[in-house]
Amino acid sequence: MGKIGVFGGTFNPPHKGHIIAACEVREALGLDRVLFIPDAAPPHKEMPPDSPDGRTRLEMVRAAVSGLPWAEVSDIELSRSGSSYTADTLTLLKERYPEDTLYLLTGTDMFLSLHTWYHPEMICRHAVIVAMQRDGSSSKQAFEAQKKRLKSELGAKVKLVENRFVEVSSTHVRRLLVLGGAEAYVSPGVMDIIHKKGLYGTARNYRGLSIDELREVSTGLLKENRVRHVLGCAQTAQSLARHYGADETAALRAGLLHDVTKAIDGEDQLLLVDKYDIMISDFERNYPKVLHAKTGAAVAEHLFGESPEVVSAIYWHTTGKPDMTLMEKIIYLADYIEPTRSFDGVEDLRATAYKDLDLTLLHAFDMVLEELIREKKRLCDETPAARAFLAEQLGVK
Repeated sequence: MGKIGVFGGTFNPPHKGHIIAACEVREALGLDRVLFIPDAAPPHKEMPPDSPDGRTRLEMVRAAVSGLPWAEVSDIELSRSGSSYTADTLTLLKERYPEDTLYLLTGTDMFLSLHTWYHPEMICRHAVIVAMQRDGSSSKQAFEAQKKRLKSELGAKVKLVENRFVEVSSTHVRRLLVLGGAEAYVSPGVMDIIHKKGLYGTARNYRGLSIDELREVSTGLLKENRVRHVLGCAQTAQSLARHYGADETAALRAGLLHDVTKAIDGEDQLLLVDKYDIMISDFERNYPKVLHAKTGAAVAEHLFGESPEVVSAIYWHTTGKPDMTLMEKIIYLADYIEPTRSFDGVEDLRATAYKDLDLTLLHAFDMVLEELIREKKRLCDETPAARAFLAEQLGVK
């Protein structure tokens, strides 16, 4: 009698989070081996555009687990046509390993929705359900409730396993493959396959893209809830540039790229800092969420080949600085007042932005500084200095 873990997924691409999760579940439950099974056509979600085919993902998974004696890679789902239903896969595995106990490894979303899957009763009959949850997760109550539900309704055997799961998604890794820094999550063997085959946009030339191409690429690198903001910023920047005689195309490009690295969370901003050799302050290193302006500027310059005017506007769009250029002012304000922004005073700023750019910028600085002070957040040096410089120019306090 053996204990076999069954770890399915798109593995698009396979990354450190997958491997650590499998390692820790294996140790916690004393599994003899873990079968990694890439999906052919997952029924629960659409594959992202330009995803590699199943055989390529299978090749990458084999590279990812190379050297792990307890890990095996199976093409059981790729060898049959149609959707990859877990119930069918477990039925075949149970026929193949009748004397062994199967343990189905699931993450949070999979576990909490398992009762809605195709023939969940078959899944629960053939395998012990293993729910992998991060140590200290806030979803513990939901996990316990689902455990009780699966046991009472489907007769499931459920194991809840806490682990130090690396909180990274394949979507996040795909962004880093374009922007830089994916080596922290992808093994050298997998990275070699990706680069040799030019997967996930790694072989594309991003320089000199048309506006339409740039819009498509930049929004594709964002989290969905950020897209409307970026498009609104770009449109507002173009409008302000037209009004004040600045380069409309440059303003539009800067607006589209100003948050290009915003989806890279927290500490992973430091991966981009290292890749592009960016000088940062102790404040920025301790608060990496503010780094997206600098990393975005580096990406705009080195990956997209944008002009110095566009790059500097992105670099200063969150803090401002003394003696800002016209484009820098436009992007700072466009980011602050674009149509999806909603806060007290924003309508006044939108109205005055087309009458007096500098005075509107001064008021924006005041509002930002007041908010930071009110929320007791630490101030960077640049915004107060930018405000002081502009106030002196305008002859106001």
